[in-house]
Amino acid sequence: MNHPLLLTSFSKYQIATGTAIFFHAIGLTGILFFNNSFFLQSTPFNLLLSVALLVWTQQDRNKWFLLFALVVFTIGFAVEVIGVNTGLLFGNYSYGKVLGFQWKNVPVIIGLNWFIVIYCCGVSIHIFLARIIKRLTFETKTTPMALKAISIIADGATLAVLFDWLIEPVAVKLGYWHWKGDGSIPPYNYICWALTSALLLTVFHFCPFNKENKFAIHLLLIQALFFLLLRTFLK
Repeated sequence: MNHPLLLTSFSKYQIATGTAIFFHAIGLTGILFFNNSFFLQSTPFNLLLSVALLVWTQQDRNKWFLLFALVVFTIGFAVEVIGVNTGLLFGNYSYGKVLGFQWKNVPVIIGLNWFIVIYCCGVSIHIFLARIIKRLTFETKTTPMALKAISIIADGATLAVLFDWLIEPVAVKLGYWHWKGDGSIPPYNYICWALTSALLLTVFHFCPFNKENKFAIHLLLIQALFFLLLRTFLK
């Protein structure tokens, strides 16, 4: 008797999440236990892969999504150029060679990192609020749109700042960038992060594209756990 072959099907979200976990686990293991210089040189690849997975899992990639991505990349890179070369934003810091090719003393790929952080934080807050607003709308018969806009911008910026706070000590240890002077991270850095994130999340909120990408939440959690473990165990 022939038995049908049972094929397990996976969604885009599951494939993307599994891929992200796999490569972050390899990077974590390599940095902690092996020759971390090799794995550090793979950081640009990891960022590119993360962006590719986010774009792949994004539903309905319309012109507004592409515009949002371009604006975040451009502004994110621009504020870093201003910060590194003038000290007017974030503080006095400089980038190492780990993140690859630089222009104006800033790794070009840092614009993609801004996209990852802003997009993931924005989507996470958007999905969380959508669940709450759906319930409020059912109970009150009104949709608090102004509250939604304020919350996405303010809460999303807070989440982005918390993420930066988590990665800062690790990034310095790994040579991504370093702070001049006594090497301490200035509070002004977080103020600039909050303001820049709020600006970019305003663009996120008002650009009409689908924001129900569950993988963005998964990636944010994966990266947070990755840096939390490095922050805890990296010597």
